[in-house]
Amino acid sequence: MPASAQSYLTTIETRTGRTPRQLLDDLDAAGLGGPDTKAGEIVAWLKSEHGLGHGHAMTMAQVSRHRESVDIRNEGTTPPPPGSIGRLWLDGKDTDPGNQ
Repeated sequence: MPASAQSYLTTIETRTGRTPRQLLDDLDAAGLGGPDTKAGEIVAWLKSEHGLGHGHAMTMAQVSRHRESVDIRNEGTTPPPPGSIGRLWLDGKDTDPGNQ
């Protein structure tokens, strides 16, 4: 998941002008940030509010719904959380240490 998901997150940022973390904040503000929120609700909102296509919206929905199992910290700084499904950079493509 991480390599392709990270690529999707970069494209999402390019298309929306918002980092994935900012989009998570937007989802929280819209009341859609909880782990029990259905992916379809998040996808519909992202399509409507940010013009994302289905695949990109679904990637963002999964990141939002599985925040506890997606290790969003910098690699090498802390161990991944239990059950981690991968590391994703949410703070923007220009600050991604993998792109430096």
